[in-house]
Amino acid sequence: MQLNPLTAISPVDGRYFETVKPLAPYFSEAGLIKYRIQVEIEYLINMSATVQELEDFPIHQLVEIRKIYKNFTEFHAQEVKDIEKTTNHDVKAVEYYIKREFDRLKLDQFKEFVHFGLTSQDINNTAIPLLLKEFMEKEYYNIIDSLLTKLNLLGRDWKDIPMLAFTHGQPASPTRLGKEIMVFAKRLEKQLQQLKTVPHAAKFGGATGNFNAHHVAYPDIDWNKFGDEFCTHLGLSRSYPTTQIEHYDNLAALFDNIKRINTILIDFSRDMWQYISMEYFKQKIKEGEVGSSAMPHKVNPIDFENAEGNLGFANGIFEYLSGKLPISRLQRDLTDSTVLRNIGVPMAHTYVAIHSLLKGINKLELNRAAIERDLNENWAVVAEAIQTILRKEGYPNPYEALKALTRKNEKVTQESLATFIDELKISDTLKTRLKAITPFTYTGI
Repeated sequence: MQLNPLTAISPVDGRYFETVKPLAPYFSEAGLIKYRIQVEIEYLINMSATVQELEDFPIHQLVEIRKIYKNFTEFHAQEVKDIEKTTNHDVKAVEYYIKREFDRLKLDQFKEFVHFGLTSQDINNTAIPLLLKEFMEKEYYNIIDSLLTKLNLLGRDWKDIPMLAFTHGQPASPTRLGKEIMVFAKRLEKQLQQLKTVPHAAKFGGATGNFNAHHVAYPDIDWNKFGDEFCTHLGLSRSYPTTQIEHYDNLAALFDNIKRINTILIDFSRDMWQYISMEYFKQKIKEGEVGSSAMPHKVNPIDFENAEGNLGFANGIFEYLSGKLPISRLQRDLTDSTVLRNIGVPMAHTYVAIHSLLKGINKLELNRAAIERDLNENWAVVAEAIQTILRKEGYPNPYEALKALTRKNEKVTQESLATFIDELKISDTLKTRLKAITPFTYTGI
């Protein structure tokens, strides 16, 4: 059996493959190899301006040299994997691949400065934050911004639609549909602002973080300054001091922040599911789609359910990653290595979920009749408004009077409320004002 979307064990490589394909250049094995090569190449280029032995490094060939990673394909990734079959070491295989490419470019005199003084984690802990940074900038923020734009548009379009609110599952003071959508939009905006402040941190400092090999070879060079400038060149923030590995505190903060965003989206998914079940929204029917294998009438809110499930699954993995990665025995154990290979999994489930939310939102059709029906059926919710005005006017025990009315076993209607107001010992002007309050107008600001 060969690996393909039908034989893949993970749904992100199987059922959801077409949706998450844009993530492959970042989180796949080929993607990681490409970013490792990029770090190695850029390191050597930066070294050429620092180390005397590299003063003849052919700057005029930089375009060709950078093509080693810029034109990197699956074919080249397989070459690296073939080398790894011998080395049994993934980063060493990358080093040997680059040296082979240097032979091809007739740069063999510079080969021993490939991976000079470095340990594998200088490459991994720089390549991974780099690929994650580029994924966030090129993919994640684009799709979450699309969702945010959609929410803002709906908030604007529905800003004047009165709707019954529910607190504790019970009818409450009316609200506006657009405002309820904007609650989620503003929550997302706040968390996205925080997310963009989390640095993409890299570790770059040799076998145990002290540039031991670099310093013994070139004691007069300020290697910490070099490391800082190199990481900045890649758009990363260098962590210092470190052990052999990045301490992952910023990575944990990033995962926790995305987890909070996902939690907001779970909340949104559940609310939309509930509104659909209340018939506040109908769903556009696509020709040929089946809602149930047994019940032909059903049009299920599957996109919001799919989103909720994928977001919850992603959050479970983010929770583990943010709790595990910052912990490593002494100067380093290997447990982070296999865990880091899985960071694309929760990102993929998050990506699938956001796609589902966009799909679900685009299916929605506002059902104003159902919204207005619930408002008409719940005149008791204006009791708050009436008792508040009566308090202001100095009427005795207004809360208790309204409580007695609204907690009878009889349904409060527009007529029964008008009768109650007529029996109050207040001016006709105030009675007229109270009768003008309806579930459709009592929506606040």
